[in-house]
Amino acid sequence: MIRLTRMDGTPVYLNPDLIEFIEENPDTLVILSNGKSYLFLESAAIAIDRIVRYKARILHLSSLANGKKYLKKCRGERFQRTTKLNAE
Repeated sequence: MIRLTRMDGTPVYLNPDLIEFIEENPDTLVILSNGKSYLFLESAAIAIDRIVRYKARILHLSSLANGKKYLKKCRGERFQRTTKLNAE
């Protein structure tokens, strides 16, 4: 979720996967895929930057130690199988 500020100053957390498009004229209008629209104080550039950072954080967290351990285990098993076949 990304944090944006409504026109009255209240913070809102928005799911960026639901955003269909963002329009800046001069206020920032965000229209969601369900047809709802909201006005925010932040510019479109700031909203897009927060979306990119959110997606980058998800990708970074998904590629941490668990994925690396799995790949090492997989490579190790392949190496052992290859040496057993060569020995026989």
